[in-house]
Amino acid sequence: MLEQGALTGLTVIDLSRLLPGPYASMILADHGARVIAIEDRRFMSDNFFVTTVNRNKEHMSLNLKTSRGRDIFEKLLDRADVVIEGFRPGVVQRLGIDYPSLSSRHPGIIYCSISGYGQTGPYRDRVGHDVNYLASAGVLDLIGPAGSQPSIPGIQIADIAGGGMNAVIGILLALIARSRTGKGQYIDISMTDGMLGFLSLPMWFREMTGMSPRRSDAVLSHRYACYNTYETADGRYLSIGAVENRFWKVLCEHFGVPQYTPLQYDDARREEIIGFMRERFRSKPIAEWEKELAPLEICYAKVNTLDEVLDHPMFRERHMVIDQSDATGKMIRQFGIAVKLGRTPGRLRTPPATFGQHTEAILTELGYSESEIASLVREGVV
Repeated sequence: MLEQGALTGLTVIDLSRLLPGPYASMILADHGARVIAIEDRRFMSDNFFVTTVNRNKEHMSLNLKTSRGRDIFEKLLDRADVVIEGFRPGVVQRLGIDYPSLSSRHPGIIYCSISGYGQTGPYRDRVGHDVNYLASAGVLDLIGPAGSQPSIPGIQIADIAGGGMNAVIGILLALIARSRTGKGQYIDISMTDGMLGFLSLPMWFREMTGMSPRRSDAVLSHRYACYNTYETADGRYLSIGAVENRFWKVLCEHFGVPQYTPLQYDDARREEIIGFMRERFRSKPIAEWEKELAPLEICYAKVNTLDEVLDHPMFRERHMVIDQSDATGKMIRQFGIAVKLGRTPGRLRTPPATFGQHTEAILTELGYSESEIASLVREGVV
């Protein structure tokens, strides 16, 4: 097993903040890339410095609105392979750090822009957040109880999947292309675009049935008893995902209702069957159901809380929940690395950086003297 990660030797300059871009650069950093995250010191007091996506990185403060700040950025670019930015469309052009401006001097640079609605189109200049991108893409319309308002998920799906993960995919594809051509390229990531792929199965069902999907009323969303959630006697919830009839048959026979086996997707009887399952699952607490259902092949799972996830033996054994010391020596919990490479695995090398922690060290590496660094601090450049 090699000590180096799959991306060792790659240098990434991350100009983004909040969640989508930093999540993307964290994945790259986990797999060995050197990530230098840059943020303006004026954002220090916002309290949106998300430490859970800042591990394995170096962090420096830099004011790109100053000429000296842009000079520092140019020096960093001489060593960089990838630039990630998450400004609103048009901002990097005004700063003079857009892809056309940089690529003439750095033809191999891979430049990834992450925005809510993309760099083109009628929504280009709209402001937004995760809920707006989910809504625009039609995803939010399918989340929540039937006959009621859409429910905002407790996680940022568009930010992480539509933005961060797609940015990583785009960057890796561009790196492969550069290895063949020697040329970098521009990547336009729209978080809203990224959400459309989440509608692949609803789109398929729409094509099959000629009917548009409705909230909590689809084959894989509460319409049938075999793919549903049920409350237990102690107010907890259990998920059942017995889509295939062989799994559904096991559950029906276990509950003594084999007559329901062929009625799995029967619309005339579905409410009757759901009612039976609700009543049955409410008869015992969640712990008893886990013991009872564990030996059966029926596709079930307890709906875990975040606290339960952090202590779950499965995630501990798979190194998906890891204890690590932070910059102050305090023990913190981190999520592990989901993409598990056998030969060049990702690693948690360093804890999340504090804001601007590596500014002086990076400037020193670029050749700035102590007096020059002091001057840059006084002038508000760093």
